[in-house]
Amino acid sequence: MKIKLYKNDLPDGLDLGPIVAIDTETLGLNPFRDRLCLAQLSAGDGVCHAVQFAPGAYAAPNLKKLLTDPAKLKLFHFARFDVTMFLRHLEIVTAPLYCTKIASKLVRTYTDKHGLKDLVKELLSVDLSKEQQSSDWGAAELSERQLAYAANDVAYLHRLKDGLDGMLAREGRTAMAQSCFDFLPTRAALDLAGWGDVDIFAH
Repeated sequence: MKIKLYKNDLPDGLDLGPIVAIDTETLGLNPFRDRLCLAQLSAGDGVCHAVQFAPGAYAAPNLKKLLTDPAKLKLFHFARFDVTMFLRHLEIVTAPLYCTKIASKLVRTYTDKHGLKDLVKELLSVDLSKEQQSSDWGAAELSERQLAYAANDVAYLHRLKDGLDGMLAREGRTAMAQSCFDFLPTRAALDLAGWGDVDIFAH
């Protein structure tokens, strides 16, 4: 996959089409402690556009415009985390959304393996490497291996969506999935407000 790296924002005039695959890389998994380091995006055309953020450099008007554009569907795997990081650091509500992990959990009830690597292996017969998952994404200069890993996280999401859409329709769960996707910005807000580990729907 071809990789284009930008500093702190997308370039002016970049059109990534109506469905944009998106992922993030961070210093860790705590949105209060760990900063957003990289956002990678793809139109599904074999090109990854990666935005590397310097500490605190989150103005990013072009990226924010895309993430909040109601005409563009933002496609994630485990959207809950990425949307929470965007809310925390970019201070925007990302919508509309599609999450391949949620779709997988709704239709692949025959397994408990819903990671991106598992999905890509089963649905697309591709074996993803996760070797760079825990590397230092806050480094001033990212390695070619890091960027290749980041690109892989968005390279297959459009094809996964196509497969999962068919399974959702087959099982009559498309509307349920959409309702879950629509709730994700609220789920992110709950995470940041202190209800991350609490099931508010429980008794």
